[in-house]
Amino acid sequence: MYANILIEYPVKSLDKTFTYEVPDEYIDVIKVGMKVKVPFNNKELNGIVLDLTNDKPLYEIKKIIDINKDIYLNDELLSLGKFISAETLCPLISAYETMLPPALKINKDRNNYDLFETYIYLNEDEDFVQSYIDSKKNIDKQIEIIDLLKGGPILKKELSSSVNTLLKYNVVYEKKEKKNRINTINEIEDSIPLNEEQEVAYNTIKASFDKYNAFLLEGVTGSGKTEVYMHLISDVISKGKSVIVLVPEISLTTQAIERFYKRFGENVAIFHSGLSIGEKYDEYLKIYEGKVSIVVGTRSSIFVPLKNLGLIVIDEEHSDSYKQDTTPRYDAKDVAIFRCKYHNVPLVLASATPTLESKARTMKDVYHLVTLTKRAKGSMLPKTYLVDMGREVIKKNFIFSEMLKDKIREKLDKHEQIILLLNRRGYSTFITCNRCGFTYKCPNCDITLTYHKEDNILKCHYCDYTKDLDNLCPECNNKSLSFLGLGTQRLEDETRKLFPDASIIRMDQDTTSKKGSLKNILDEFSSHKYDILLGTQMISKGLDFKDVTLVGIINADTSLNIPDFRANEKTFDLLYQTSGRSGRDTKEGEVIIQTYNPDNRVLSYVKDNDYEGFYKYEMNIRHNLFYPPYSYITTVNIKSYDEGLALNEANKIHDILKNKISDKTLVYDVTPSYMHKINNIYSYQILIKYTFDDKLKSILKDIDNTYILNNKVNVEITFNPSKF
Repeated sequence: MYANILIEYPVKSLDKTFTYEVPDEYIDVIKVGMKVKVPFNNKELNGIVLDLTNDKPLYEIKKIIDINKDIYLNDELLSLGKFISAETLCPLISAYETMLPPALKINKDRNNYDLFETYIYLNEDEDFVQSYIDSKKNIDKQIEIIDLLKGGPILKKELSSSVNTLLKYNVVYEKKEKKNRINTINEIEDSIPLNEEQEVAYNTIKASFDKYNAFLLEGVTGSGKTEVYMHLISDVISKGKSVIVLVPEISLTTQAIERFYKRFGENVAIFHSGLSIGEKYDEYLKIYEGKVSIVVGTRSSIFVPLKNLGLIVIDEEHSDSYKQDTTPRYDAKDVAIFRCKYHNVPLVLASATPTLESKARTMKDVYHLVTLTKRAKGSMLPKTYLVDMGREVIKKNFIFSEMLKDKIREKLDKHEQIILLLNRRGYSTFITCNRCGFTYKCPNCDITLTYHKEDNILKCHYCDYTKDLDNLCPECNNKSLSFLGLGTQRLEDETRKLFPDASIIRMDQDTTSKKGSLKNILDEFSSHKYDILLGTQMISKGLDFKDVTLVGIINADTSLNIPDFRANEKTFDLLYQTSGRSGRDTKEGEVIIQTYNPDNRVLSYVKDNDYEGFYKYEMNIRHNLFYPPYSYITTVNIKSYDEGLALNEANKIHDILKNKISDKTLVYDVTPSYMHKINNIYSYQILIKYTFDDKLKSILKDIDNTYILNNKVNVEITFNPSKF
């Protein structure tokens, strides 16, 4: 028998299979999808079996060294890998690698990540145990252990050292049992009855069980979208099927997991980047072995090997975190559609602010629209105020407007909670010299350094370059540095000064980097240990706190100024979603949006809680400019450590595209990428817009292949990028 094997190198020049002989001892156990070890170019490498055949090659071949029988990719995932490779132009091995947790990657050798605990069991022969007791004196501590074990096995570490004597005489015996690193909640709660609107949504989707259909569940913030698909999930697992639920952020996973544990107990596994290698290994094995029916996690959870899939839910479907921005550049929504079609089951996409593309698909019956127009608990949507910071600056209110200060005091007096959003980390976003104009910039990237006051360092948030801050300007040696721009650290300082009696907690990447810190922040704020939660966009989606009655958005203009055709949409999503954290229970909610552009149309739609109005307004702009959903977009990024070489190759590729591509497809001129220099790598970009071009992918594939062996220039092709 012979095996065609894809080796572990994720490089395009080796994106093909190599044939090896299967040793006799493996013939009965080897399967397509298994990981194997093979000799390759005087090395031993891992690979994955893609085909088995009895046809002997005409050339001399080597034998497989070893196989891993523990895990293998099934037919569905093997087909999915080929789909991802074809759609994103990535090496096939990269597609398969992204499906596996770190401990089980194809390029990793077999390691034992199992965690065991030792339990002590009482010898089942009661006469033997009694004769031992009768034959010994002064064994009170041993008898105490024996009596305890009559109630069942006990962890060895919880027993006194006297257990060692009992082990020696076989009165007890020890047994190692596998331990899961993540414990579930065993207190199961009943489901919450659906209101009339939720019931209609639930029945509409339920009617499509056992066939593929994509539903867009559009519901205002607090409308109970989660409860709708909780009921759907109950129905699916009652039929012996399984469910994947995707959420965009780890912060959302934390609260979502708790809800799922309370509803479904041990039948839930979690999967996200915040888990340790061992935790991911445990959860993956639970899924692989069919011990759970529900998986909740972030983007990579879409690949988990659940058997008998019955439903996929993508929560907050508008989030751009579902698009992978490194190889393979897949979109989790496309993968979800593939898997749902494969199993012939429904897909539910849920959001209060669906992407324009998803909303437009409902108009063409590609997706089926299901709406929730009211908050589930009967509360009203929050009242929103726009504050003109141009007028506030005249009064020397640079961070907090008078209105926001007054509202915060009012809520604190009522023992209610406040959320403040500022989508900028650090203390100051840049530091400049008043004398000579010097500004601290990252030596590796085309960006200013952010000041982090707690550590007194300047940091680049793109390449992690850091530098200690000196009080003197390095250019003119004067003590004349100015701290400009506002970050969450400085906002925290200023909030403490204004409201010294308030308890305040900050949630951003700096405060949530340690394991467990994110959950602690959310738990403590939920239990009202803190009055004010301030942070970046990670506080904007999905979080549910019953005592929050005020949301303050410190600088609403930040995302409006991004050079991206989706800037309006991303701004609307961020502000509308953050506003939705206010007044979710019985208390009335309020939102204050501080802006230097109070007449901006996007902000007025946020103020009026008017997604439909925003959708029509933005669709008109997209139509006039021929942007999605009226076109598809592909970007070609050309990168090199040599700026001149990157530009030269970009111009060559541009000429190829112009000469070969259809006249109906628009190829724009070469421009520096938005982040032109990252980690000393220069990047130029070519933008392509089209409605249909059956030759485009093959032309791009040829360009991609041209640069396979070029170690000085890297070409990255992204279809439907979420960001530029």
